[in-house]
Amino acid sequence: MNLPNKLTILRVFMIPFFVFFMLTDYAGAASKWIALALFIIASLTDMLDGKIARKYNLVTNFGKFMDPLADKLLVCSAMICLVETKQLAAWMVIIIISREFIISGFRLIAADNGIVIAASYWGKFKTTFQMIMICLLIANIELLTIVTQIVIWIALILTVVSLIDYLVKNKNVMKEDVK
Repeated sequence: MNLPNKLTILRVFMIPFFVFFMLTDYAGAASKWIALALFIIASLTDMLDGKIARKYNLVTNFGKFMDPLADKLLVCSAMICLVETKQLAAWMVIIIISREFIISGFRLIAADNGIVIAASYWGKFKTTFQMIMICLLIANIELLTIVTQIVIWIALILTVVSLIDYLVKNKNVMKEDVK
């Protein structure tokens, strides 16, 4: 159990606390700020664990499996909470989560055929904008309403563009005779 894997596990353990503070006013007006801090810390662990794993050659099968799963759990949990708090439209979240399921399924098929599908720049931009979107929505600062709306649409567009990019670049994965 190396440091990057511990950071991934920490991220997963932070999710229920994040959800708790997102959906309750346990700490009064501070609840949203606690939720935001937890989300930012969890997001930073996502960036940090990958950098550490690559820099110190600590990449493991556990990390390859759990890191993207932890990322998806964090982001999807946040977006579902934002639907619950009526800050994000459900149809947008359905599109975003559907993309994650499609790509995950695609990667499983590829892995079964001995193909590794690396994250693309489009996917990284998508993740970055989704995380910025979530932070802006949690903070819910009235002066940033227009910026928040623009970021929501950019995140949604990047979600679709990154899906198309993955499918086009890896269309051979779906062929029956890939092996």
